[in-house]
Amino acid sequence: MVSKGMQGMRKLFFIAVLSFVLAAAAPHASAQQRVLPEHFASWTAQAATFSAPAVNPEISKEVGETAFEISDYSSAGKDLHVTLRKFRDPTSAYQIYTSQLTPQMLPSTVWGPSAIKDGRLLLLVGNVFLEVNDSQNASADDLKQLATAVQKHADQTPLPPVRTYLAEGFSDGTQRYAEGPFGFRGALADLHQDAYASLTPAVGFHVGAEAMFAEYHRGKDSGVLLLLEYPNSQLAGLHLKHLEQALPAGAQEAGVTVERNGSLLSIVLAPTSGTYATSLRQALNYQTELTWHEPTHTITDPPLTTTIAKIILATFLLMVIAVVLGIAFGGVRLLTKIFFPGKVFDRPDQLDVLQLGLSSKRIDSRDFY
Repeated sequence: MVSKGMQGMRKLFFIAVLSFVLAAAAPHASAQQRVLPEHFASWTAQAATFSAPAVNPEISKEVGETAFEISDYSSAGKDLHVTLRKFRDPTSAYQIYTSQLTPQMLPSTVWGPSAIKDGRLLLLVGNVFLEVNDSQNASADDLKQLATAVQKHADQTPLPPVRTYLAEGFSDGTQRYAEGPFGFRGALADLHQDAYASLTPAVGFHVGAEAMFAEYHRGKDSGVLLLLEYPNSQLAGLHLKHLEQALPAGAQEAGVTVERNGSLLSIVLAPTSGTYATSLRQALNYQTELTWHEPTHTITDPPLTTTIAKIILATFLLMVIAVVLGIAFGGVRLLTKIFFPGKVFDRPDQLDVLQLGLSSKRIDSRDFY
């Protein structure tokens, strides 16, 4: 029988072993969670933080944020402050990327989707969003190495195609993408179009709708172009009616209409004129394509001369075959009658001939063989 003292010793031993295992695994787990590199080019990380600041839980759920990291880097007495946010896919990361753009932000040559203004550099690397402050302290090659190091941990699936449908000439930093109602309302607020918040329930994000905004200016004309893409044209047609009913009072009189092109809906919010709204829609980079998935056959009629030649040739062959068969049949019959008279063809016991007997000559049936 085991004493209570022995049982206590075993419990203490088990707790000690478990604590040792957890302590040994902790550094390994932290290393796995780290996405930002400890070194890139001549830069070395000084400190890293993995706790995310307080954010709106609805937005976090909508974009599926999975990781947050802050790291300070130094090189030759200069500093960089890098913030990393990782999301479930590049589409969600693109929503956050566009929400952080500010007016007059210009595209950067450091990476693909990127923007910069006053030393604040935004980079979209797959499903990872990077914000680099004091970016003027680093060269473009150094920042490319940082993005390349992060790319190894990023999802590289394509970004939403709807962003490419925008007409050219929008104001830099005003493009906004939304895949959910919170991002949609946030984009309206950023572009000073809160009056159209009533459209949010009618968009249909629950069926896979995607929204893309951009602000345009041309002389005295202006407007905010809103594109809504749906999985198919049937859903687009259905939500067109819902959106028309959800437009704020007086919007249609001001030239705000909902137009459909295939599975894409377009609305120009607060246009200065209906003519300018029409010109924006006509400049969209969007074309519908009809794809037929069943096999097809190309049927072509041959030339008339070819058809006549084939008919003549076929007729000639039939005539030759008829002559050959006729000669063969007649020749065999004639030879048989010569060499085997009355034994194969026209045998007397199987032939009956009717004669009138008008002459005095006696009738003899053999006269006909």
